[in-house]
Amino acid sequence: MKEVFYECIAFERTGKILTVTLNRPDVLNAVNKRLHAELASLFTDLADDEAEVIVLTGAGKAFCAGGDIDWMQEGIDDPASFERTATEAKQIVFGLLDLEKPIICRMNGDAVGLGATIALFCDVIIAHDDARIGDPHVSVGLVAGDGGAIIWPQLIGYARAKEYLMTGKLMTARDAVAMGLINHAYEGAALDSETRKFAERLANGAGKAIRWTKVSVNIGLKQLAHAIMDASISYELMSNLSDDHQEAVNAFREKRRPSFTGR
Repeated sequence: MKEVFYECIAFERTGKILTVTLNRPDVLNAVNKRLHAELASLFTDLADDEAEVIVLTGAGKAFCAGGDIDWMQEGIDDPASFERTATEAKQIVFGLLDLEKPIICRMNGDAVGLGATIALFCDVIIAHDDARIGDPHVSVGLVAGDGGAIIWPQLIGYARAKEYLMTGKLMTARDAVAMGLINHAYEGAALDSETRKFAERLANGAGKAIRWTKVSVNIGLKQLAHAIMDASISYELMSNLSDDHQEAVNAFREKRRPSFTGR
């Protein structure tokens, strides 16, 4: 694996388990241009790694706070650069779905926007019970096009998915467990012990059977992703050009509520 390529992601091996850490803790692991490009390559590179099980987590207090606000402004100022972002978004989702090795999300803190998408496309999601999860693309005037429109309805049904995607509301990890959005939520140090226990169970299991079971389950998700992703990403590209998106970015920087006009 080309670990030298990665500046915003850290790696730690323990036997057959590779812990992959989003490593921008000073900004809650918000995704900027560099991290997004690294995520687009990450899961393809992990296929060539000797690890049997991947644990994906975040450094510091959050799993991933979503898109970096300065990077959003770059996408507004240079729409052509946002087209590259759209291509990478597909690589991230299909990379997660194509990787045969099981991926456990250790959701150590909030998973927001793209962070939520990445967490939910993992195979098992184990969260700290103080963590929250949500996809507030609409809160910044963007379409939830980078995978949220695919995965949320499959996990919690269309009515609930539309409620959360159209409002951008966050939910607690415990509510997410009760709703079937994620698998488990644990207090304090139990997050580490339970994640490790589950990772070791998979690492010591029948590897081919586990991997190919994942492949089989993901067939339907991959079909949905192929059917939906191009359209949802195109709508997100269009919303990147909207007045409402610029207003949301301005409001975030000015620490005020956005005043949306629907344009």
